[in-house]
Amino acid sequence: MAITRTVSNPFEGFKQESSLSPDLLLRLYRSMVRIRRTEETIADLAEAREIRCPVHLYLGQEAVAAGMIASLEEGDYLFGTHRSHGHYLAKGGALRPMIAECFGKRTGCAGGRGGSMHLIDLQHGIVGTTPIVAASIPHAVGAALASKLRKDGKVAMSFFGDGAVEEGTFHESMNFAAVHGLPLVFVCENNFYSSHLQLLRRRRLDNIHEYGIGHGIPSVVVDGNNVEEVYVAGRRAVDHARNGHGPAFLECRTYRWRGHVGPAWEFNLTIRTREEVEEWMARCPIKALQTKLLTAGLVVETDLQRIVDEENAQIQDAVQFARESPYPSESSLLDHVYAARAAESFGEDAR
Repeated sequence: MAITRTVSNPFEGFKQESSLSPDLLLRLYRSMVRIRRTEETIADLAEAREIRCPVHLYLGQEAVAAGMIASLEEGDYLFGTHRSHGHYLAKGGALRPMIAECFGKRTGCAGGRGGSMHLIDLQHGIVGTTPIVAASIPHAVGAALASKLRKDGKVAMSFFGDGAVEEGTFHESMNFAAVHGLPLVFVCENNFYSSHLQLLRRRRLDNIHEYGIGHGIPSVVVDGNNVEEVYVAGRRAVDHARNGHGPAFLECRTYRWRGHVGPAWEFNLTIRTREEVEEWMARCPIKALQTKLLTAGLVVETDLQRIVDEENAQIQDAVQFARESPYPSESSLLDHVYAARAAESFGEDAR
């Protein structure tokens, strides 16, 4: 006997949805500007060797984080990757602790122990970011399962790159979330490169969104450089999950401007060409929204410049805070390595 199950599609007709309110558009614009200016500042600090930890910059992908996360509530859970400065900031993560963490300072959000790839702000639902490819996806599944068992109405959102869909844990997580109808939104930021290997050099077809369909999860492909399109699809996915209809999956097609790690552009290293990068830079998500706001008469140039100036001031404040903060003490080297009970059993040498 054949067994069938109907899956509702929250994405049907989402591109025809009416335009967003001016207030929301400005909120999305500010979020993208905050991410862009923070990343440009981190790039400068890394080039100057003030920041020594590896930094995986989010430049060019701002619309995905801003658009997707705008529909989350403060208590909802966010899980990220090695390239998650943008997710952290869009969710409301505190700027001072984030920059201090990049500096390796004691005032950092992870106490200066994790660096750029290990960001956390539990007050804003940022449970953690993990540099191991696909590692945070099952963490999000666990959070969503807990939410369902507690019936607290929270949603988990998991961000990952196109390389993560080639890991077994991605498929295991998708299947488990689908079977148990978990309140979880999977977001693949397809920037077409896994480290230094282009998408179609790793796989035969450009069809990532179909993985969701195969697991019985409603799926959609969106222009990851169009923040309005991302927001509408993301809001529908979040509502779908929060209302008890199970997980949803979005493939957001975008592009990172800088290299895989560090501030370098990586032109003509047999990886990608300057022409390819410039083509994507011409599709800048911030400039696209800026043009719309100005053309529609919703703002004037001085309104947008004021947003940039305000964000720059906060970023410079955070940089100064990080510079003036202390490093962790040498005596704290083994903190969080051994449990207190184990340290007591083995004596002072274990500390």
